[in-house]
Amino acid sequence: MDTGSGQSRAEGASARERLMDAAYAEVVSGGWAGRRMADIAAVAQVSRQTLYNVFGSKEGLLQAVVVREVNALLDRVVRLLEEGGDPPHAVSRATRLVLLSARDNPLLRAVVTGDHGLLPVLTTRSEPLLEVLGERITALLGRHDPGLADSAAEAAADVALRLTVSYSLQPIDPDEAARRVETVVHGMLLVGR
Repeated sequence: MDTGSGQSRAEGASARERLMDAAYAEVVSGGWAGRRMADIAAVAQVSRQTLYNVFGSKEGLLQAVVVREVNALLDRVVRLLEEGGDPPHAVSRATRLVLLSARDNPLLRAVVTGDHGLLPVLTTRSEPLLEVLGERITALLGRHDPGLADSAAEAAADVALRLTVSYSLQPIDPDEAARRVETVVHGMLLVGR
């Protein structure tokens, strides 16, 4: 009996991945705005009801796709931060990586440039995304600087994220943006001890 429930969970996970893959393809192709949930479900070979059960809405699906892509980017950011060194400089390197990815990754570029109504994922409806990012950055700052107050780590992560999102939306040279973020985070970490 356990085998059946395990198989059902595996099928659910694969349906979830197929749905996110189908949505990703629509976003990257520029077809997201014109697609209905039924269209995406058909491409993923699942029922429309399954799509609604898993993601709740088209916006929920889009947020899940963006969070998946951002988590892959964050894995790269985490590896970069774990290389050690000065935490503000590590955040600076991470900012540069994020800005270059926002420019070069087709999904992130579509979101950042506001193609087809995607911009709210980073602006007015960004809470789920920023929450995931903030938790990971806060944890990393805390691990790199155990003497740092939790509230200071949270504040530094929040400001670094908001600056990075801002620089993604209105790009400047990634190196200059990274230097500015490093300066701000350095000052916040000094005050937070």
